[in-house]
Amino acid sequence: MSTTPDPQNPLAGLDLTPFAFTRRCWVDTTPDSVYRLISDVSLIETWSPSASGVSYAPGDGPWVGAWFSGRNRRDGREWVTRSEVVRADPGAAFAFVVGGADHGIVRWGWDFRERGRGSVVQQSWRLLRTDAVLGDTREDVQALHDHMADSAESTLLALAEWIAGHRTR
Repeated sequence: MSTTPDPQNPLAGLDLTPFAFTRRCWVDTTPDSVYRLISDVSLIETWSPSASGVSYAPGDGPWVGAWFSGRNRRDGREWVTRSEVVRADPGAAFAFVVGGADHGIVRWGWDFRERGRGSVVQQSWRLLRTDAVLGDTREDVQALHDHMADSAESTLLALAEWIAGHRTR
């Protein structure tokens, strides 16, 4: 077995286990209500500091197999992604894979649990495979991870504040 780096894929063999996180917050609404907000992907720009213009493909909606696209921003750059819904359990969970279930790069998941008069919302992110779009070094991938973790925290805080201001029940 060769230990020579692959110039075509400098991140080949990188252990992806550390490139995942989960963040959570409490929101003042029911799991069903928060699921409806999150699964309406067009609303994500309301809370996310790095996503905009998100919409389902014509005729698609919040169900497994549906596709949506959106613009993402980071470090002064902007790009468009396509994602496939891989989990859609009203009132419980919503998840999608950037790039699609079969060849995706990142999995985003949302879980909702009743807690008191509201819900605990849990957002998770997991790198599924490396790709040139992510960068050429472990440091590039770590910077992406850190940016996404910060973005998730900002998104959850903005979601909780938005719900408190709109009293979605």
